[in-house]
Amino acid sequence: MNKYFVTFSMPAATIQNWMATVDEETRKTQTEDMMQKWEQWMAEHAAQVVDKGMPLGRTKRITSQGITDVKNELNFYIIVEAESHDAAAELLRTHPQLAIIPDTYIEVMTTTGPQ
Repeated sequence: MNKYFVTFSMPAATIQNWMATVDEETRKTQTEDMMQKWEQWMAEHAAQVVDKGMPLGRTKRITSQGITDVKNELNFYIIVEAESHDAAAELLRTHPQLAIIPDTYIEVMTTTGPQ
């Protein structure tokens, strides 16, 4: 089995639009619904999820010129185990975030080093 680093991303514009066009009570309900479906997916795939990850927040970019605050689309990460890169991608195809949040996307990356 190989390990794969998985990122969940959402365009900043999608989040800003949701915040601007959906009332607070509806956002709360939608968030609770998504979290319930996320937890259900994680439970159903517990054998393949080797690191449950965590949300990703504010970003600092460090370059030789200094440190700046930047926005990116990264939202969350997990690490999964699968027979192949294709199998890992197929595993994530049914993740509820894809159905719930418009324009969201998931990326599955191979890892190097000891497996």
